[in-house]
Amino acid sequence: MGESGPVVVVPGVTEMDNSDIKTTFEERGLKKSQGSETITPAYYSVVLDDGQGGGILVEQSATSRVGHLRFTFTNPSSKPYILLESSRPSILTSTPTNVSYPHGTVSLHVSPNSYGQVQEICGSNSERQDSIITPTSTLPYVSNFAGYYCARFSTSSTASTSYGTIQNSTIYPLSTSAEGPLLSAYAHFPPQSVVDVRIGTSFISIDQARKNIDAEIPDGTTLEQTVEGTKAKWVEKLDMFEVEGANEEQKEIFFTGIAHALQYPYEQHEQGRYYSGYDGKIHEGESYTGYSIWDTYRAEWAFLILFAPERLQGMITSMLADYTQGGWLPMWKNVVETNIMVATHADSLIAEAVVKGVTGFDTELAWEAVWKDATVPPKEDFTTSYFDREENVDYEVRAGLSSSYAQKGWVADDIHSESASRTLDYAYDDYAAYKLASALGKPSNIMDFLLERSLRAPFTIFNPDTGFMEARNADGTWAGEDHGWTEGDKWAYSFDVVHDIPGLIEKRGGNESFVRSLDEHFDGGHNDHTNEPSHHIPYLYALAGAAYKTQLRVREIAQMNYNNTPNGLSGNEDCGQMSAWYIFSAMGFYPVNPVSGEYIVGSPFFDKITIHLPPRPGHKGDKWRKLTITALGAPTKPYIKSLTINGRRVDVPVIRHEDIMDGGEFVFEMSERVEQWGNTNFSEQQALMGGEETHEPVVADSIWATQHVEL
Repeated sequence: MGESGPVVVVPGVTEMDNSDIKTTFEERGLKKSQGSETITPAYYSVVLDDGQGGGILVEQSATSRVGHLRFTFTNPSSKPYILLESSRPSILTSTPTNVSYPHGTVSLHVSPNSYGQVQEICGSNSERQDSIITPTSTLPYVSNFAGYYCARFSTSSTASTSYGTIQNSTIYPLSTSAEGPLLSAYAHFPPQSVVDVRIGTSFISIDQARKNIDAEIPDGTTLEQTVEGTKAKWVEKLDMFEVEGANEEQKEIFFTGIAHALQYPYEQHEQGRYYSGYDGKIHEGESYTGYSIWDTYRAEWAFLILFAPERLQGMITSMLADYTQGGWLPMWKNVVETNIMVATHADSLIAEAVVKGVTGFDTELAWEAVWKDATVPPKEDFTTSYFDREENVDYEVRAGLSSSYAQKGWVADDIHSESASRTLDYAYDDYAAYKLASALGKPSNIMDFLLERSLRAPFTIFNPDTGFMEARNADGTWAGEDHGWTEGDKWAYSFDVVHDIPGLIEKRGGNESFVRSLDEHFDGGHNDHTNEPSHHIPYLYALAGAAYKTQLRVREIAQMNYNNTPNGLSGNEDCGQMSAWYIFSAMGFYPVNPVSGEYIVGSPFFDKITIHLPPRPGHKGDKWRKLTITALGAPTKPYIKSLTINGRRVDVPVIRHEDIMDGGEFVFEMSERVEQWGNTNFSEQQALMGGEETHEPVVADSIWATQHVEL
């Protein structure tokens, strides 16, 4: 994703009698010293080979809006420099030749004393790679978009230095300002200098970038102090978890996952103000960006509700401000709306928050926005395909709502792209809207409308002749099993009715037939964990009376897709969703239907996880609460024999949100062999159990079936 241009900071050296510096991307790369990297959430360092027999120690930390770097140049016979690139060539689409040259500015602020030292290099650029997919109604308002920075230098040396600007690889010594494309600035320093650089960033102005430095890493702050401050913030979050029974590799995977899951959405506001990418204005208040909602509604949002509740009010209020300023809730906000992926899953985020007790935002405005998603089609709904990253179109939202979905229950494949995925996602979002309406006490006719459509729509694309979901054309004919999918195929999406699993099981022939279809999915190599539509699928066994297969599959997926190497994830992190899946699975449960307020039991990975749940804003007198998940022997015993929550026996693989949020004790009795818990009387399962029974089996989906009837 190309939300905006980076601030590129490049160290290097020249010969003592040579002021030329390496100006292009291809020239300026430096090799790192193998084994020299140190990586933590608060600190990074590496030693680079300067190309002239010396080394450069690069150290880095950061706060929310300011980067802090320190460069230690060790070569006594070379002249160090630091280059800052203000504007670079930018790629607008996946077409290799489609290169643009964003406009940039740069200015150097030089000490007025006789030493002529560079104190600051500040600048801006207009780069935004996804500008070509901005909704057309928003585009005029963000024509002034720019990212700003200010780099502030400090060094112990008082020796004079040289400086200048660079444009299109031409060096202009002693130049202190320039604008245009392909723009950089540089400053030389004496040999063996130690140079400290603090870089403030802003979407408001250069002056605001300076203010961000003053507020977050003021003059006189050492890198060590920045590291300690940032480390303290991470420690507060990482110390929420204590893990027993995990080896070092497993701990690295687990705690790296927590760090990943806590990074998005990220703060866009700056000292109580923010630039809106929806109307191009500066507003008072909080704002967040980096909402990869198509991915994160599945489990990442549930993770934040549990472990970052202090952020939720601001995040939801930010989405509602986007709605007020741009007319719609965000789909994939990247400072400016990018209009990519399908459906309106912000509906799910808001509904899940309300269902799980999050307060402090305007629920009536939230309902207005969600209801609009459910009932108002996009512009030119009958004539626009809305294929992925389509240019020159307005907000995609629920494409096909008026052309077919509202009347027939499916999105027509001969009108809209990704039609089958849209159909299933719209149905889920309708269910999320229903849950929000129910929680807010909306009229029964509205709730009935949303619920009925959410339960009917998925099965309008179920092809009984093949047993799979399949896209349909406007006239009702089948469009072909390979048509209409978003980052998935018929295998994954035929299990994607998370709000009506009993209905899905019934359509696919009942529990035993459904379990066989899951086996075919996994054994046939169709489960693609690198893409999110597969994330909930292993948990569906448990809802069809085969909990032992959930217990086994979840562990297999974790082993195959997560490790502690630089390639530790099998797919894109997608703003925390990949890691959220792992953390929930390690704890032993997962939010298959996020807005249900329930989690499906899997198989905890470790002997014991102690969780310190943070206080929830808006809950008077709320304090830190302790949740203990004990599963002795879990590393070698994947199967569950029994589960108690605060001493209460739980016989179905479903955990309520309140059970988690209130804290307490989850005790799993683990086993090396398949047990009866959560399993119905399958002949296969009985054979695995040796035919032994200790009590009457409990049908794992009975609680869900009851809910299905009541709704």
